[in-house]
Amino acid sequence: MKIVHISAECYPMAKVGGLADVVGALPKYQEKAGHESAVIMPAYQTKFRNENHFEIVFENEVILGKETYPFQVLKERSGKLGFSLYLISIKEFFDRSGIYGFEDDIERFISFQLATLDWLTSINEIPDVINCHDHHTGLIPFLMQLAYKYKKLQNVKSVLTIHNGLYQGQFGFDKIDYLPEFDKTHIRLLEWDNCVNSLAVGVKCAHAVTTVSPSYLQEICHFANGLESLFTAVSYKSKGILNGIDTEFWNPKTDTMIAANYDLNLVNEGKNLNKLFLCEKFNLNPDLPLFGFIGRLFEEKGGDLLPETVATILKKEKNANFLVLGSGKSEIEQQLKDLVTVFPGNYNTFIGYDETMAHQVYAGADFLLMPSRVEPCGLNQMYALRYGTVPIVRRTGGLQDTITDFGDNGNGICHQQASVEDICYSVNRAIGLYEDKNLLDKIISKGMQTDHSWESVCQDYITTYQLINII
Repeated sequence: MKIVHISAECYPMAKVGGLADVVGALPKYQEKAGHESAVIMPAYQTKFRNENHFEIVFENEVILGKETYPFQVLKERSGKLGFSLYLISIKEFFDRSGIYGFEDDIERFISFQLATLDWLTSINEIPDVINCHDHHTGLIPFLMQLAYKYKKLQNVKSVLTIHNGLYQGQFGFDKIDYLPEFDKTHIRLLEWDNCVNSLAVGVKCAHAVTTVSPSYLQEICHFANGLESLFTAVSYKSKGILNGIDTEFWNPKTDTMIAANYDLNLVNEGKNLNKLFLCEKFNLNPDLPLFGFIGRLFEEKGGDLLPETVATILKKEKNANFLVLGSGKSEIEQQLKDLVTVFPGNYNTFIGYDETMAHQVYAGADFLLMPSRVEPCGLNQMYALRYGTVPIVRRTGGLQDTITDFGDNGNGICHQQASVEDICYSVNRAIGLYEDKNLLDKIISKGMQTDHSWESVCQDYITTYQLINII
């Protein structure tokens, strides 16, 4: 089977969140399973692009309304990723280091989709399946079926995988001329709430819809930023497939980004050395339990709850350490930075994202905080388990599917609400658990032996592709 993934992110080329990790791993495991899998994404100016070699495999122009933009398709030459990586280079839109947050994002990602389809239409061997990821690629299933110039792709199976349904890529009908000529009798497929909603278009038109966890599929029928009724209506073609992790890359035994390598047999020694490294770097007490947070500092991830949580715990009794790694809202960042001088020796922060530092926190922390309000799947808790770090999670989305409270003979600590009170209660339970070495060791062992590899997940995707029946 020939599979093409189309995405705005793919690790290691460009990463903002878990989308990149998934798109950077799933194709590799599909290749290992005997399929031909490739990724197409924009050609941002990133470190990976600048440090690797690409060859031009196609050149053309993409038409966006009344404007025409030259584009190239670039192929990564070494094949070292385990799958073919293609970049769509449109200098006017993607010759930038940033991925999102530009005023012309609508134009950027529409042009990316059109250039991608222009190229796929030109090749001799068209794919069997096109797996689109999130709203940045949501117009593709519609265009494949109804745009006259892409008639060659009309019978290609299309799947839309939703990593986060809160972001939907809406734009006004005044930009409808950006799209190539299509069958206007189906124009209503583009409309949702009086505008073009890219995610809704993809949900309506894709032959199958997947979410990145079973619980998230249920949740978006009740909370999806206005698309609840649509997700309910397409439940017949929807499936929740829990993400996996790349266990070759995320492996404490071979990880070159951490201070000391270890496996299940050497977990105590290994984690102690990594914890000592972190505590020396960030001026923390290595004798106390270390609570880490890795992620975006937004309400969605519960980032706004962290400053008050840290202050509440440490004002009462300085019996824990906290280390926050992330970036996001400036006011949250400032609140977290202000706490460094209030609680020296028990708290520190690294504002920004650093892949090496993230690995080190997974390896050196005792507990990982994930108080998310929304978490479609979550990968951090799976990385934490792999590295012997106990996740503390709110029961939502994929966190609910992967973490069971140790009180129920599980692999982590769970709380019900995204609130300071619930997080503090869980932190205090963790402090008590830290003092019960035998029980903590059992929970760590259970977590490290949990299988979240991509092999079985990969087969779920293949089965989904195979079950599509195009009439």
